[in-house]
Order: sequence, then C-alpha cells, then structure tokens
Amino acid sequence: MKKIEIIWRELLFQVIEKKNPPSPLRLRSGLRRASRRFTQKELAKKFGFSTSTVFQALKVPRKMGAVRVTGRFFILEDPKKLLFHWASVRNPQKEIIFKGKVNLPILKIEGLVPPEVVFGGYSAARHILGEPPADYDQVWVYVKKRKTQNAKLKTTEENSKILEEIQERFEFTKGVPNLFILKGDEFLKSYGEITTLAQTFVDLWNLPSWQAKDFTKALEAKIDEFLP
Repeated sequence: MKKIEIIWRELLFQVIEKKNPPSPLRLRSGLRRASRRFTQKELAKKFGFSTSTVFQALKVPRKMGAVRVTGRFFILEDPKKLLFHWASVRNPQKEIIFKGKVNLPILKIEGLVPPEVVFGGYSAARHILGEPPADYDQVWVYVKKRKTQNAKLKTTEENSKILEEIQERFEFTKGVPNLFILKGDEFLKSYGEITTLAQTFVDLWNLPSWQAKDFTKALEAKIDEFLP
C-alpha cells in the first residue's frame, strides 16, 4: 500500500471507527482522540513519514474539498468524499502475492488460514456487518508485515513462511482462484484481525465479482451510521 493510502486509512479510521468499532476483531488503534482535526506533524510521527509525505497525501483531498487546512491543523470535512477518492485509485490486485483454488466451503477456508493473516474483502465485511448481504465465494487475506530495520527482507521471509504454511494446510486444484493472499503494510496489524471499514470498502469497490456491489452498498450504509 502506498504511503498516502496509509494516511487516508488512518484519517478515515479515526473519523468512522474510533468510537464505534464495528467488530470484536477490531482493535482501538490510532491517534489519541477520535476527531476530524489532525496535525501533519502528529501523523508524520505516528508512521515515521516525513511531513512532506503527509502534505502530499492531503494535496488532492484538499483540492476536492474533503480536507480543510488551517494554520495549526487540518480538518477532514468530508470523509465520504475522501473514501470515494481512495476507492477510485485503490488497486488491491497489485498486492496479491499468491492465489489458488481450494475445493472447500468458504467458511472452512477462513477457519484454516494461518493466524498471522488479516482478513480483508468479503471475510472482513462479514465480521463488520454481522450478516453478509450475499453469499460469497472468495477469501482475501493480508500477510501482516512487521516493521523492522530490514523491513523489505523481513517481509520476504515472512511471506515465504506463510505461503509454505498455506500450501501445507490446503490442497490446491485447477480452476478459478478463490483464495487470495495479499502483502499487507507494516501498520495493518495495529487495526486488528480484519481490515478497517474504509479499507474493506475500497478493496471490495475494486473487485470484479458480482457480489462486491451488494457488499459495498451495505458497508456504505454502515459508514453512514457511524459518521456524525
């Protein structure tokens, strides 16, 4: 995930989910307060980014009126506008590191994946919504990348280990893939065992399967419930 997307995810998490975690799998993570007011310095410090990176993340949202910048801080004026902008540029397929076909029920696949993963896509939406709006036939999970001094090398080792474990747990056959493993960013695990509500929405928004429309509609309704 790009650094600007990590910033967008945090802003949307703070505004949408900080006071209203929609799932027991969600951790109360993030900055010190649930507010629409932020400072570039605070965000830069949290993620170890430069303030210029945070400034770049705010550039387009500011132009479209989603963000208003003042002297000391900025305000996320229109979270939905930022959400849909993120959805328009998000490309989860680029983060796929493995995909395969497993001849098992979807819930069985979810129950057999290693605990080191973070559920995304339909699986995350099911936990968020409680009851899925439609049946689904794909499992999308992220490998949790850890922040280390040699993060790139470490991620490669972890991904290899997870893939080996997945290959041991499942028997893969020919056919349309229904298990997708994606590379997660180093901050993903701080939000819990599922992707955030906003990330789940933008990921599903960009999936081609027919069920995605029903899921994004239900997730948008959930987001509207939480926005003040």
